[in-house]
Formats: sequence, C-alpha cells, structure tokens
Amino acid sequence: MSANISIDYITHTFKGQSAPTLKDIELRIEPGEKIALIGRSGCGKSTLLHMLAGLLKPSEGCVRIRGHQVTKPSAKWNMMFQKPSLYPWMNVRQNAELGLVFNGQKDPQKIDHLLGMVGLSDKADAHVQSLSGGQQQRVALARSLATSPDLLLLDEPFSALDAFTRSSLQDEVAEIASREELTLVIVTHDIDEAVAMADRVLIMSANPGQIVGEMKIDLPFPRNRASTNFSQKREALMGHFESLVNDPDHQSPKMPPDSGRSDTAQAAA
Repeated sequence: MSANISIDYITHTFKGQSAPTLKDIELRIEPGEKIALIGRSGCGKSTLLHMLAGLLKPSEGCVRIRGHQVTKPSAKWNMMFQKPSLYPWMNVRQNAELGLVFNGQKDPQKIDHLLGMVGLSDKADAHVQSLSGGQQQRVALARSLATSPDLLLLDEPFSALDAFTRSSLQDEVAEIASREELTLVIVTHDIDEAVAMADRVLIMSANPGQIVGEMKIDLPFPRNRASTNFSQKREALMGHFESLVNDPDHQSPKMPPDSGRSDTAQAAA
C-alpha cells in the first residue's frame, strides 16, 4: 500500500550555522506518486530526504506520512543511498533479508521472490564483494523492498554506475514502484533520471533551500529515452530549471548534449 506525505512548513538550521539550510518547505505527495527533487549541490535535497526517512528532525515544522508525524526511521519507509552499504562477510541472500531480520522476521520465499524480481536468483549464495556495482545496488533494492514499505526514498543510488546499468535500474525501479504501489521520492542531479522516473519533478533553489517550481512528466512507463516526447520533456525541464535557479557560480544538473539518447548522461558531481 502506498503512502501519502505531508511536509508542513519545514525550516531547518544546522547547529553552528546562522542561516537555515531549508526554509518554509510545504508539499503534498499523493499515494503512489513518483517525485524527483532536483537542484544544485548544497540546496538541501538530501537533508529533506533524510527528514522524510526520519533520520533528521527539522528545526521547525514536521513531516507526516499517512497522517502520522515522522519522528524516527521505520521499516515502512526505506532509503537507498549512493553506496549499497552491504555487509561483505554475508552473501546476497543474507544481505537482502537484513531488514526482515532486524524486525525479528524470516521469510525465505519472499527473499527468493525479491531476488528474482531484481534479477539475482542465480547469485543468492554469492559473496557480495564478487558482484558488480549494479548488482550490489540490486541487492540493496531487494533489502529495501523486503519489509514491504509504503515509501521508497532514493538518494542518488545510481550515480556511480555506468550509463547503461543506470538506465536499466531507473526503468526497473520505476516499474517495481508502479507494480508494488509504492510512493517514490528520488534526489538526483541528473535531468534524464528525473524525466525517466518521475511523475512530478520539484525544483529546489539554495541559500536557503526552497521548492521554487515543479513540472509534471506525463509520459507512459517505461519511458523511451530516444523518443521525441522524452527529449522535449527533458529540454523543457532544463529550461524551467535555468529560469528558476539562476546562479552562475554553481553547476546545473546534467543533460546530455544530444537530443535522443540518455546513455551519455552523467550525474553531476
């Protein structure tokens, strides 16, 4: 079951700072909606995502999921990070079932199903250190799904992967979110990733971090990166971003130079 999210006028100032990192963030996310947060480095995207996960409490305001205020992490809202953070002394199956183990549960059939879903059935007994970067992130995805979450939070988990693996995982995660009826929120620097995965893209400015605009991506899944419609959405989003966030001292989110292929897109540093 997917979750609705209410972000109620969040302002956050880190200890020792005089200026807020986030200011007056107000947002509603519908059940099953796929949201991408884009903005230049330092605008507070990951800070906001950590608040959704219950890893950080805002100085002012609150996050509510299903009407309940978020005060701590929960197995019902899981987060994938840039690094898969797997235990190297455990095999694939053991890493994938960790979320269940931490909750005092075991469900071997469910883990088998999830490993099949992410294409790792034949790697169940392999040590994770023998896997590629993309395969390790698939293990992390299976681990995130094992507790049957309502909400999946992604903090640039594909940014270190090669372009082909990244595109494949973007499509697969969006498809899984739709099939499993998950609400999805992803932080990204990659314009192509936002267009490929999101129903709605939110644009953040910096100093302080605020949501200054949004754009709906009304394209069917899976999205064809070589299509004219995809290219038009990508160019429109980039233009919208530049019109709202005009700071020449910072680098814009990345967009590949050609209009038809995303396999040259690189995530911004």
